[in-house]
Amino acid sequence: MRTATSTVSLPSLGQPRTDGHLAVELKKMQWVDLGLKILIPLLLFGLLVISLHYGSLASYFQLLDRHQYVSSLTVLGGGLTLSLILFQIIRTILWARYKPYPLATGPLPRISVIIPAYNEGAMVEQALNSVAASNYPADQLEIICIDDGSKDDTWFYINQARQRYPKLIKTIRFPKNRGKKEGLYAAFREATGEFFVTIDSDCVMDRDALRQIVAPMLADRKIGAVAGNGKVYNRHQSVFGKMLAVRFVLAFDFLRASQSRYGAVVCTPGALSAYRGSAIRPYLEAWRHQTFLGAPCHHTEDRALTNFILRAGHYTVYQRSAVVHTLVPESYCGLCKMYLRWERGNVRESFVQLGYILTRYRAQHRFLPVLDFFMTQLEFSLAFISLPLMVPVLLAAFILQPLIILKFFTVLGIISLIYMIYYIWLERDLEFVYGVVYGYFAFFLLQWIYPYAFLTVRDRRWLTR
Repeated sequence: MRTATSTVSLPSLGQPRTDGHLAVELKKMQWVDLGLKILIPLLLFGLLVISLHYGSLASYFQLLDRHQYVSSLTVLGGGLTLSLILFQIIRTILWARYKPYPLATGPLPRISVIIPAYNEGAMVEQALNSVAASNYPADQLEIICIDDGSKDDTWFYINQARQRYPKLIKTIRFPKNRGKKEGLYAAFREATGEFFVTIDSDCVMDRDALRQIVAPMLADRKIGAVAGNGKVYNRHQSVFGKMLAVRFVLAFDFLRASQSRYGAVVCTPGALSAYRGSAIRPYLEAWRHQTFLGAPCHHTEDRALTNFILRAGHYTVYQRSAVVHTLVPESYCGLCKMYLRWERGNVRESFVQLGYILTRYRAQHRFLPVLDFFMTQLEFSLAFISLPLMVPVLLAAFILQPLIILKFFTVLGIISLIYMIYYIWLERDLEFVYGVVYGYFAFFLLQWIYPYAFLTVRDRRWLTR
């Protein structure tokens, strides 16, 4: 075993900051944090009291009256709403029954940890240090780091880590930028491990994450890939970090834990995932040269690889105990770029998934993946259709009936608070208030992203931070 350990500090996503400036910013964030944790519950309570007093919630209670459903439009709307609620209940039951796989007790296999990097600077060294300092046996571990033609000092920091761990770290350096997929492909071809573990260069993993991430595949040979548990590394530096820390629990842990129950996690993320080598080697060339609508598929390579594995009949699962901490954007512009990249890939890979989801691509557990797929597309479709109708209707309603503002903000807050039950159950802290803030933020400022991603799905720009 190695005795070296890594020291983790909180880096910046923008210009370098001195320790003094960072301390001042963190102090300001502490006051903002305290204010929001007091203000948000008070605002929600005040909105609820005022709305009930003026009867502005009465129309929602009328939705429970079956006599309201007299036209085909109201029946359709009520049916869609009921379907989404029922499916959310099914997901909740699956999520509640989820348990991580236990650690393997026998000998551990040889694994190859692959870290592609582009203009990552000092952060890539922290990523490498965290892998090298893990508690996985050194004689069963190799680390391959790819510098994808970086124009900054990324190669300097990769070399520093390699000099510190010369027996563990191998390097590949591209003279020009080729894209993350090409970096991963080169490392997959070079790797000698039975399992491949991928980690992004802006991530730091927990010490036992490698043991945890391979445990499901050691327990069940039908499993071809495992998704790790992504946490926000810079969550205490900004309101964006705190909002996304809550959002990651709701969007990723909840979704992947429920999908894991039937072995169909649709995306094994670049932040931390593990793959059975025998499951991906036959498809590396097809994955590398994948096209969509005549355009090469350069981004969202993680979900694309997951589709190849699922289509081949393998199972994909989630390992909550395999924890990695990843940097997230700290600005609205950076956040939109990240979401646009993700959603364009989701649109593309949903079409790919549709090509096999209704076939006998595996022997069992096919019904729930089909249900999940179509209910997810229904949610996205409703968002796509409702956006151009919602904005003028809300503006007119706010002008003609000011009290509707109370009803709208109250209901949005209540719905956001209901979703926080998942977060509170897992994390048991007061950070859930940022989930409520995110609910309002996403409704007003992020609704455009999916429709725009759908309409610009052929856009191949990477949209990095």
